[in-house]
Amino acid sequence: MSVERRTYVRFSLAFLLFVLSGVAFLDRTNLSIAGLQISTEYGLGNQRLGWIFSAFLIGYAGFQLPAGWLATRYGPRLVLTLGVLWWGITTGLTALMPAGIAHAVLLLIAIRFALGAGEAVIYPAANQFVARWVPLEERGLINGLIFAGVGAGSGLTPPLLTWLITQQGWRAAFWFSAAIGAAAGAIWWLRARDTPEEHPDVSASELRTIRDGLAAVTDGPGAGRADKKEGQIVTATVISWRAIFGRRDLAALMAGYFAFGYIAWIFFSWFFLYMAQVRGFDLKSSALYSMLPFLSMTVCCLVGGALSDWLSKRYGLRAGRSGLASVALAFTSLFLILGSQIHSPQLAGIILAGGAGALYLSQSSFWSVSVDIAGQSSGIFSSMVNMGGQIGGAVTASLTPWIAQRFGWTTSFAIAAAMAIVGAICWITVHPERPLDA
Repeated sequence: MSVERRTYVRFSLAFLLFVLSGVAFLDRTNLSIAGLQISTEYGLGNQRLGWIFSAFLIGYAGFQLPAGWLATRYGPRLVLTLGVLWWGITTGLTALMPAGIAHAVLLLIAIRFALGAGEAVIYPAANQFVARWVPLEERGLINGLIFAGVGAGSGLTPPLLTWLITQQGWRAAFWFSAAIGAAAGAIWWLRARDTPEEHPDVSASELRTIRDGLAAVTDGPGAGRADKKEGQIVTATVISWRAIFGRRDLAALMAGYFAFGYIAWIFFSWFFLYMAQVRGFDLKSSALYSMLPFLSMTVCCLVGGALSDWLSKRYGLRAGRSGLASVALAFTSLFLILGSQIHSPQLAGIILAGGAGALYLSQSSFWSVSVDIAGQSSGIFSSMVNMGGQIGGAVTASLTPWIAQRFGWTTSFAIAAAMAIVGAICWITVHPERPLDA
């Protein structure tokens, strides 16, 4: 009697998405680590550096809806592969800029805008993968794994790139980022498939697990059209535009993710410089302490995803997604207030890192709830939610140094704490247990 082979291909592909997520944040945060050197070489200053940070996020936000449509129409395999190739090209262009070039600010703004436009595909495509591959009861965990790459990529960036910069100069750090991305994109193309039915390594038992987990959410206008064909579930992607724009909680999720992005990008764009310029750390110490928020993000993202699934199974989707996210954002506010006012630089770094971790307890909920609500239209739905987050990041990238210069960094963190409370309130109005038009 033969033993049926069991496989877990969906988890290995989710791990690849974790790696791509890390590469994406390596590419987008390398500028903040090299910011001191780039600012000196091109005569930028913090305000102009903020414009360059914002340019990335404007491109990222502006291309979210096209990215969501592309991921839905052409699938995550092709869209992500082309996206990663584009990230490498734009990162390489930054390294190619010669010292003393005229209009350096405008060129950097254009390059970072283009990088942002290319990176817009990463999470709508990942969310489309979740909608096609991941059973309902595993979505929180899988999204937690994917977004743990944010903390891992950003957390490894400060010490690794700082070492490269001190040894070889800031351009070496950008060439390294481009090379890592090219390798990860090639592996994704070779290993990934758009659906489990297309993947040669998926066993019959895993396919049944996936189909059974998706069958419960394929009904309704937002989930696509589910047809039976020789024992298979064949889902035709039907984008329900009217149902998507008719969701009241779409606006709440966009506003909540705006608050999330506003807070997160203080860490991504300014925390390294804050620790160096305000808290008085040298380059090496600043890099080490700048790792703490991202390590906290990585751990809490995984914990938040697993906790979301457990709470959803035990108490329902509203408690597991909305309740967890709302409480997490409330704790984020508390940590930001305490961390910004504490006198000890070391203790401040640790407490603020706790705020970053609390924030990322809610990360999985934003993306899991997009699949819960929109099903096979989640690429579009999640891209709109993500647009809100990136607009928030673009605002903070330029606004935070302006506020800090005029009113102090304590005020900058206080405004971020208020944003966290707004996000917590928004989550109270979200109903993941109600799919589109239900």
